[in-house]
Amino acid sequence: MIFGYARVSTEDQNLNLQIDALEKYGIDRIFKEKVTGANKERPELKEMEKLLTRLTITAILIFVASLNKYLKLQR
Repeated sequence: MIFGYARVSTEDQNLNLQIDALEKYGIDRIFKEKVTGANKERPELKEMEKLLTRLTITAILIFVASLNKYLKLQR
């Protein structure tokens, strides 16, 4: 199983581009959040970390840090 994490900083921003990118890589489960970078509380990221810690399978975590970086890699 492959896990991914998508985050945007504000409620006004949209996760769709990150989710689409993760789905292209065949991610099985995507954890999603809308939380500022200054906020250290990230419940979805924590949940994913707990799950990965408990699993005994190999997991690949693809984190799309920013859409700009992702798009640059595609060129």
